[in-house]
Amino acid sequence: MEKQTKFFTVSLVLIVFLTSTFSVIATIILLWFAPHFVSASYLDRIENLVKPVRASIETSDSLTHENSIPDMVERVSPAVVSVIATADVPVVEQYFEDYNPWGDMFGGGFGFSIPRQRQIGTEKQEVGGGSGFIVSPDGYIITNRHVVDAKNVEYSIVTNDGKTYPVKVVAKDTALDIAVLKIDSDKEFPFLTFGDSDHIRPGSTAIAIGNALAQFPNSVSVGVISGLSRDIVAGDNAGSFESLEGVIQTDAAINRGNSGGPLLNNDGEVIGVNVAVAGSGENIGFALPASSVSRVFESVKNTGEIVRPYIGVRYVQIDESVAKKNNLSQDYGVLVLRGEVRTDLAVIPGSPADKAGIEENDIILEIENQKLDGKHSFASIIRDHEVGDTITLKIIHDGSEKEVKVTLEKAPTS
Repeated sequence: MEKQTKFFTVSLVLIVFLTSTFSVIATIILLWFAPHFVSASYLDRIENLVKPVRASIETSDSLTHENSIPDMVERVSPAVVSVIATADVPVVEQYFEDYNPWGDMFGGGFGFSIPRQRQIGTEKQEVGGGSGFIVSPDGYIITNRHVVDAKNVEYSIVTNDGKTYPVKVVAKDTALDIAVLKIDSDKEFPFLTFGDSDHIRPGSTAIAIGNALAQFPNSVSVGVISGLSRDIVAGDNAGSFESLEGVIQTDAAINRGNSGGPLLNNDGEVIGVNVAVAGSGENIGFALPASSVSRVFESVKNTGEIVRPYIGVRYVQIDESVAKKNNLSQDYGVLVLRGEVRTDLAVIPGSPADKAGIEENDIILEIENQKLDGKHSFASIIRDHEVGDTITLKIIHDGSEKEVKVTLEKAPTS
């Protein structure tokens, strides 16, 4: 009995050992030869299931980008218009006048004809143009002021479907190169909405649409936001210049005729109004930020005019030369100073600044904790506020630094 037990024990151990060994070997063999045991049709089915998912992952970003821009352009184009300027232009004809300096000396047979010109009337001709975009269903349009700044000119717009509508100029902004037009029609129009231009980033997609060269309506160019908060001096062929602050730089192609057209993001929202291009470079265009333009439009739509806050001081930006000339200890801020003419007072009587006790030769250092170091002008900071806002100014008055509160009022119309 004892021998049998030992034999059973040894046999059991041997069986367990062989079984374990066989399991290990079988597992190794299975892992090694597994691909040969799986049917080809089964592998094909798995591959066919995985392949579309893999392709979708690899191409989804590029397909979304490529397809979204054409779709967006198709959606917004009906709200982008060409602005046409027409004027009565003299119609001149040429005629010839006989001239004989010898009179009848040679029997009157000599002489010659002199070409002359005379006006025989006028006709309407296209004398200028630009771009614009509709911003409300009742037909308000945004464009650049310089597009509609000519005298004795009539304006109309041509929509993407080729229809022409007369427009009137409702308001022109003297601070920004912006004008608001209104279509003379009771029809309801497609329109664009303003996006958030305060949080765009360099490298973001930018799409410009406009009447390029005043010949190619609704031309589309695509680029990126190249820079933010640029300060430029823009000029025209007539020798007029103006300073524009805080504009958006883009490499999307902007040409003559694109002025007043929208700069859009991928969602088709207006983030800027195309205004200028650098003549000495390539693909350097500029747009007024939507945040500033939308305030102008809302003001015009609600009040019929451009309402802006003002503080009522005349000033000069302090830099190293101004500080040295006026013996100032600060090299930043603005110095409240009268103009060259005696009537150009430093502080306008009854203005918000006057009510706050600001006087000539005071130095305004900060507005709402924003240092006036020349990076942002005094005027642009005030312009970013609303009538009725109470703002805090840090000033130097009679040699002492202090804070004063100023309630902004509506700027008087000139």
